[in-house]
Amino acid sequence: MTTTPTVEELEAQERRLVFSQFTYDDAWALGSLLVELARERRAPVAIDIHRAGQQLFHAALPGSTPDNDAWIARKRRVVERYGSASYLVGARHRAKGTTFEASSRLDPDTYAAHGGSFPLTVKGAGVIGAITVSGLPQLEDHELVVEALERFLARP
Repeated sequence: MTTTPTVEELEAQERRLVFSQFTYDDAWALGSLLVELARERRAPVAIDIHRAGQQLFHAALPGSTPDNDAWIARKRRVVERYGSASYLVGARHRAKGTTFEASSRLDPDTYAAHGGSFPLTVKGAGVIGAITVSGLPQLEDHELVVEALERFLARP
């Protein structure tokens, strides 16, 4: 069973998972890797990669629904607004004894600080997009994205 990561651990993930560049081909390769990992687990997820407002990759696996696409959009907007993983944004609010919904003053139909969307950060450029998964419990969505990023960035 996975333990809930601390805010510090989540922030460390973001510092570690940084690209030197992020191309269209990278989006395809990363998205395809994520599909492969999800298929191995028979995870009923939808997967999305956006860069600078453009959708570069999308896949919906068996068992996913249109609701997953709505969750993807809401989680991605949190990354775009805060420049941090959607799970980290929610964790920061929980660490303060509140919730994102109660304290952000943002429409919950537009923004969701639930796990599964992670910033695509390029060294020297900052956050340029987001990779998002929806369909599992929020920590599992987050962990699946982190695993894919770790594997992708570890390639020779």
